[in-house]
Amino acid sequence: MTGPTPTRVASGQVGYAQLATADPAAWRAAGTAWASLAGLARRRAGELADGATALRSGWSGSAAGSAGARLSGLRAELVALAPAAIETDQVLAEFAARLVAARARLAGAVALADTAGVLIDRWGRVRPDPARVPADRAGPTVVQVSTALRDALDLAAAADREAAVRLARLSEGADSGWVARPPPDRPAPDADPTLVHRWWTGLTPAERRWLVAHEPELVGPLDGVPPADRDQANRLLLGTRREALLARWEQLLGRVPRGPLELAGLRGVEAALAGLDALTVRLESPQPPRAYLLGLDVGGEGRAVVALGNPDRATDVLTYVPGMGSGLDDATGELGRAARVLARCAELAPGEETSAVLWLDYDAPDFLHEAAGDGQARAAGDALHRFQEGLRASHDGSPARQTVLGHSYGSLVVGTAARDHGLAADALVFVGSPGVGVAHAAELGLPPGQVWASTAPDDVIRLTRPPGDLARQAVLGASPIGAIAGLLDGPSDERWFGRDPTGPAFGARSFPSGRYGHTGYWDPANPALDGMARIVLGQ
Repeated sequence: MTGPTPTRVASGQVGYAQLATADPAAWRAAGTAWASLAGLARRRAGELADGATALRSGWSGSAAGSAGARLSGLRAELVALAPAAIETDQVLAEFAARLVAARARLAGAVALADTAGVLIDRWGRVRPDPARVPADRAGPTVVQVSTALRDALDLAAAADREAAVRLARLSEGADSGWVARPPPDRPAPDADPTLVHRWWTGLTPAERRWLVAHEPELVGPLDGVPPADRDQANRLLLGTRREALLARWEQLLGRVPRGPLELAGLRGVEAALAGLDALTVRLESPQPPRAYLLGLDVGGEGRAVVALGNPDRATDVLTYVPGMGSGLDDATGELGRAARVLARCAELAPGEETSAVLWLDYDAPDFLHEAAGDGQARAAGDALHRFQEGLRASHDGSPARQTVLGHSYGSLVVGTAARDHGLAADALVFVGSPGVGVAHAAELGLPPGQVWASTAPDDVIRLTRPPGDLARQAVLGASPIGAIAGLLDGPSDERWFGRDPTGPAFGARSFPSGRYGHTGYWDPANPALDGMARIVLGQ
């Protein structure tokens, strides 16, 4: 390359060569290594607690008191270290994610330059290729490429500065004291997420860290607390939750004789344990995007709320509500569906930062007779409303585009929540729906054109009819004439819970699905997957 000697990249800026050779995976792996220290710190803290108990039983006096105080102090430091180690992982993972987005923008700039006949040298300088672009036509093209290149470098530089600041604050915390006990006031579990967020941001970093370390049961499920802090708290509870499942399993195993109910209970607990272990593997994986554990309950069939990517930092956020049969035993399978939408978003808009949340925080029906009623959907409505309000309250910077997607019975949960409580959402999506609890999209409280639906041609949900219709068809079907009358009755857009949202009378916008049955909307070859991703991105 010819031209003047390049100037040094300004302090705090990222150069073209730096970004082109950056390795996001290495930063993500470094974060995972830091996260592993959290478990080690908790185990050592437990060992110190056991040691202090043994010490008190066999040693007394002033020396014993001094030794016990020293052990307590060391234990407190280890307890405080655990959330800080998880936070370091979050910082590095989010930095890696933003590097991925910046590199995607850089690749777009390079592709534009190649198409337009523009050269980019190793220092990021842009000039027309005289062999391809006449000098009198080069100006606008060079400006376009330069702008795209600068956009990528600015994103990388902003990510670099932010990560450095956040890590510096953590380092300062180590010097000045990781934790500090906060004032005694605490919000109720069902408090307004906006008020919760105001309370949380009013605390110092040391006070917030104290709450994560000492009251994770409060912080973990509390809507309005930022996802990063909820993730730290819930990860600290993973061991306790597994111990609770094991205790229940041992209790059931000890019952003699064991009847059908006990055997069913054993199988359920074993399935939940397997599901929790699989979820733990995903949480500890360096695989991008990083998973954030926003809620976990091992009671009953288990519940989980997991985000892929930090919703607070994304420009587009999907909340996915699964349907009948969902539980902790298959949380990673349901999370995989959300991941496929996210991956398709990355293909369509590689420079955007997106996040997808699996919201399985309700008692999903297990059997068809349960799914024929709307009681479990109505019971879930307020919790889904609060969760969405919490995402809106804690989001960094400009509000994200929020999309809520319900599949099967989950679509009724979404529709009922929107109808009865309102949802902080910019778009609603229903796939494989048995009805959403309203007769028209206008009753869901969203602007026209932001309610979407799709039903596969071979989805069995198309066979559902209102209970009254089923009873009438049963009576008619008792005679040959009645059977013929039932056939002549023709197709209906009425489902169990109102009109079919893909029908023209409902007023939603539909998008196509191939013949992939009731659970195939996330198949990579199904156009429905592309449709869901485009709605999330606002395309």
